[in-house]
Amino acid sequence: MLNLIKKKIALIWAKKHVAEAFTFQKNAVEDQEKLLLSLVKTAEKTLFGREHQFENIHAISDFQNKVQIADYEDLKPYIEKVKKGQRNILWTETPQYFAKTSGTTSGSKYIPISKEGMPFQLNAARSALFHYMAQKNNSDFVSGKMIFLQGSPELEEINGIQTGRLSGIVAHHIPNYLQKNRLPSQQTNLIEDWETKVDEIVKETEKENMTLISGIPPWLIMYFEKLIERNGKKITNLFPNLQLIITGGVNYEPYREKMEELLGGKVDTLQTFPASEGFFAFQDNFEKEGLLLLTNHGIFYEFIPLEEYGKPEAKRLTLGEIELNKDYALILTTNSGLWAYSIGDVVRFISKDPFRILVSGRTKHFTSAFGEHVIAFEVEEAMKATVEKFPAQITEFHLAPEVNPSEGLPYHEWLIEFEKEPENLDDFRKNLDDEMRKRNSYYDDLISGKILQPLIITALKKKAFQEFAKSEGKLGGQNKIPRLANDRKIADFLEKFKISFSTS
Repeated sequence: MLNLIKKKIALIWAKKHVAEAFTFQKNAVEDQEKLLLSLVKTAEKTLFGREHQFENIHAISDFQNKVQIADYEDLKPYIEKVKKGQRNILWTETPQYFAKTSGTTSGSKYIPISKEGMPFQLNAARSALFHYMAQKNNSDFVSGKMIFLQGSPELEEINGIQTGRLSGIVAHHIPNYLQKNRLPSQQTNLIEDWETKVDEIVKETEKENMTLISGIPPWLIMYFEKLIERNGKKITNLFPNLQLIITGGVNYEPYREKMEELLGGKVDTLQTFPASEGFFAFQDNFEKEGLLLLTNHGIFYEFIPLEEYGKPEAKRLTLGEIELNKDYALILTTNSGLWAYSIGDVVRFISKDPFRILVSGRTKHFTSAFGEHVIAFEVEEAMKATVEKFPAQITEFHLAPEVNPSEGLPYHEWLIEFEKEPENLDDFRKNLDDEMRKRNSYYDDLISGKILQPLIITALKKKAFQEFAKSEGKLGGQNKIPRLANDRKIADFLEKFKISFSTS
């Protein structure tokens, strides 16, 4: 009876929330300008505000003239002052938290989360669930057990500022009414070694009534495989009431076939776009492509056309100026004190009413050794189209250029860990190359002009990518493998896992 009441109340809340959400969707462009000016006014007396003449900013154009695009290295001197206990630096108050992330060039990054910013992280996650419940007209999952495959909730202090991984920080804010439904236990969550942790999570959850499971796809797959290995059952047989999978961090599509095979039955999937810097978007319609951009969650967005990113005079577009089906570097100004901050993600709008996006790549993850500028979205879509045509399953893959082959023309090498190899690997390779040529005209020109030979596939042994992640100290949590690179660092590591090599 209590569960029935809980489900009914949750559904009432969900429908009320979704009805109210239409307001911010309709007023997004106007609200964004108001938000920026409000953020600037609030931070006028901070060190950053004084140095950038915030008192003279009265329009978006003023802001763009006075505040240059910044990455973490640009803001690091300010963050170091905050870490030393100095106040009124980037934001009016000392951050409530530092979200600690693994940087590739800067070492660990400390992303400030203000007292104002933290509720938006939590409300966005709640909003995603409310939209799902309202659309489904079903809230059954709230009565079962829920799990989020996350980092350790253990936090350290830096001059009174609680510091840890974002997922660990969020764990401290789970509402009391959900705590008794939440797994794994605190003891298991504190385990640092990821493989040991997943083994313990399997033991804790295999006999439970799991109704919601959340995490990024590679680590969900690892968890599911361990469950199946121990129990000999597909996931929907093991958890017959499993209703919802929530993913984030990477494009789900390349993992969909593998996930469906492990699940063994239909389970709804909800995609999200969270980060330490903010919770940007979620799938407001679980049956349709695209993530609803959250334009009223304390973040002002700017968008730089990807082909101009990094250039001194690059255009900085606002929400009202974007075009559909074009790739943009995402720039953020937040109520936690990040100003014109380049997060490194690339997005593509597929709708303006409301504003919906796809995450199409990373500004630093591309392949352009020959001027082709191939991005993650293109390789993922090419792989998806090819896998749909051939009876094959992909666990993970990575693209790297081979500039100086021992013989023949240079080429793109695709290092692929197959769950199930296609019957004819060469036909698979030719189809994949054709799909890439359709999606990237520069690549097509390079093949046609005999500058490059068609791509080459290298098949890898099982768990090759897990071993790479482990070697980088990035096994588990929200860490993910770059789908492509402009160098051969990852490819060289994977060399020892090669099991076959196709000929062109």
